[in-house]
Amino acid sequence: MNRPLNIALTGLAPMIWGSSYIVITQLLPDGYPLMSAAIRALPAGLLLLLFSPKLPTGEWWWKTLVLGALNFSVFWWLLFVAAYRLPGGVAATLGAMQPLIVVFAAFFILNVPIRKVSISSAILGIFGVALLLLTAEAGFDLIGIIAGFGGAASMALGVVLTRKWQPPVPLLRFTAWQLIAGGLLLLPFAIALEPNFPAFTMNSLVGYGYLSIIGGALTYIIWFRGIATLDPNTISPLGFLSPLMAVLMGWLVLNQSLTYLQILGTAIVLLSIWLATRKPADG
Repeated sequence: MNRPLNIALTGLAPMIWGSSYIVITQLLPDGYPLMSAAIRALPAGLLLLLFSPKLPTGEWWWKTLVLGALNFSVFWWLLFVAAYRLPGGVAATLGAMQPLIVVFAAFFILNVPIRKVSISSAILGIFGVALLLLTAEAGFDLIGIIAGFGGAASMALGVVLTRKWQPPVPLLRFTAWQLIAGGLLLLPFAIALEPNFPAFTMNSLVGYGYLSIIGGALTYIIWFRGIATLDPNTISPLGFLSPLMAVLMGWLVLNQSLTYLQILGTAIVLLSIWLATRKPADG
C-alpha cells in the first residue's frame, strides 16, 4: 500500500474515536470510568480472539500486559475520567499533547531523531485543537486535567512501545491480546471500586456496543497496522483528527454552532497534520 493511502486508512481510527465523547456523555451512565473502560476492551478482545485463537508465549505475556495497560487500561480509564470531569473541549485539548510526547518518547526508546517539523506540527496541532474546542465557559477540574495529561502520556508511550515490540503473529491476534489484557487489568478494580454499576439500558447497550466493536476492535486493528508501518512521528499527529471529528459530530448531531475561531482551528489542525505526514521529515 502506498504511503498516502496508508496514512488515510490509519487516520480513520482517530476519526472514529472522535465520536467517543458524544457517546460517553449521551449514552453511558455517569461516574463509572473503570467499568466502562473494561466493558469497552474485554468483549472486543474476546471477539477478535475467536477469529485467531492462540495465546501469547514466552516474553509476550509480560509485553502484552504492558501494552494492554498503556493502550487500553490506563488510557481508557483516564479518558473516561477526563470526559466525565471536564468539558469535552478541555479533555480533548489535553489529549492533543500526545503527539508532542511521542516525539520525545520515540527519541529515547527508538532513537528516532527529534526533528523540527515534528515539534512544529505538534505544537501547531495543540494550538489548533485549543481554538477548535476551548471556550470561555470551559471549566477546569484538577483531577480531570491530571487525567487528561496522563491519558495522553499513556497513549504516547503505548504507540512507541507498540512500534518497538512487534510479535511474529497476525495483527488481529496481537490486537486481541492487548484488548483482553487491558480489560482484565481493569476488571478487578472496576468491581472493587464501582460496585453499584447500574443495570444496562438500551442506550448504554448501544453505546458500549459501539465503543467496543467499532471504537475498539475495528479501529485498533487499523491503528496498530499503521503503527507497524509508519514512523511514530507521522502516525501520532493523526490523533488530531479525533477532536476535529468530535466538533463535527457536535455540529451534526447536537446542532452545536461553529464559530470563526473553531473554523480557524480546523484549518490549523489540518495544516499540522499535513506538515507531519506529507513526507518523511528530514530536519
